[in-house]
Amino acid sequence: MSDRIGGERSPHRAGRDNFRQLIMLRWLAVSGQLVTILVVAFGMGVALPVLPMVAIVGLLVALNLASTARLARAAGIRNAEIFGGLLFDVLALTALLYLSGGATNPFVSLFLLQVVLGAILLDTRSAWALAGAAAAGFLLLVVTHHSLVLPESFHIGLFDLYILGALVSFVLVAVLLVFFVTRINANLRARDARLAAMRQQAAEEDHIVRMGLLASGAAHELGTPLALVSVVLGDWAKMPDFADDPEKAEDLREMQAALARCKAIVTGVLTSAGEARGENPAVTTLSAFVDELVEEWRAQNSGCPLILRDRASSDDDPDIVSDAALKQVIWNVLDNARDAARKAIVLVVEHDDESLAFEVRDEGPGFAPEMLAQLGRPYHSTKGRPGGGLGLFLVTNVMRKLGGRVSARNRAGGGAVVRLDLPLAAIALRREETDDAR
Repeated sequence: MSDRIGGERSPHRAGRDNFRQLIMLRWLAVSGQLVTILVVAFGMGVALPVLPMVAIVGLLVALNLASTARLARAAGIRNAEIFGGLLFDVLALTALLYLSGGATNPFVSLFLLQVVLGAILLDTRSAWALAGAAAAGFLLLVVTHHSLVLPESFHIGLFDLYILGALVSFVLVAVLLVFFVTRINANLRARDARLAAMRQQAAEEDHIVRMGLLASGAAHELGTPLALVSVVLGDWAKMPDFADDPEKAEDLREMQAALARCKAIVTGVLTSAGEARGENPAVTTLSAFVDELVEEWRAQNSGCPLILRDRASSDDDPDIVSDAALKQVIWNVLDNARDAARKAIVLVVEHDDESLAFEVRDEGPGFAPEMLAQLGRPYHSTKGRPGGGLGLFLVTNVMRKLGGRVSARNRAGGGAVVRLDLPLAAIALRREETDDAR
């Protein structure tokens, strides 16, 4: 499963990030343990079983190397893997403390670090199991351990030395907890936010499916009467009364054009309701696609001027597959701008080697703040009619299926701007599509 869903990272990434934090923490623990063993044994002259303790640290190094390799090839990290790593840390800490004074070693408080991390990262049963293992390790160290024999130069009082070690241990645990727990919590909050976004996306896609079913049913219902009207108009066109009367012939042509527009609207509804790429796509260029779209919209909206500003280089006109869904999306945004302004609309086209953007600017009243906050949500509209607010909802979801996004803002001088950004690869002509076109 990909780490990105709908343009955002997958919730599995939270487990990976937390596992990475544990690996980093273990590297710090390994470094600190090794330095402490060497300083105490060779710098302070305290008798320690150095080789067994270094061997335990070596096992932790091996675990971390294996964990790093696992992280590199895993899409997600399971609870059992995190539990296994923390349990091994508890066992290694128990063994190191057993060889260095047991419960009398002030660093015994490091058990709490493992318990806290387990409570945050593990499910309830695993967290209690880890806490039980830490408690069992502590009790074992109370019952049995290798006592530390301090040199004469360190006989300043066992209690004083213990307090000093406890202070160092407390500061160490506090710093590590604050540093790592805050980062882990940030990962968990990001995961929750991504899950919420995915639930919202699932609900919206379910809404689109239901709208698609309704649109499909409407298309079947409208198909028969539209076909009948088309046949009747065709018969009328052959009758002398219509052929010989210029006024009636003109009316007939207007009716046939309106009928063709009705068929196109039904097709556009079906496309907008969920198809990410229309049937029988045509191979064209980006400039030809834009010019055709603009000409068709101008023909249907002669009372509203549309100004095209193509900022792309004339020498760079990529071959694309004419996407009916993208065409309908841009058409919807232009229609919204027309309804809002009834003045000139500006369509700006920009692209580079990787991205493509369409920006529609109008001179209307702009978006209300609550509309900008709810951009792309169904039934949020300023038009005040039942069922309104589906245009930008469909635009948002079609763009998401194409790997793009929709953004909107108000212009400083009045009016609104709606911007559609998508990767050029979403509609760029690929080799297999060239073969299909042939």
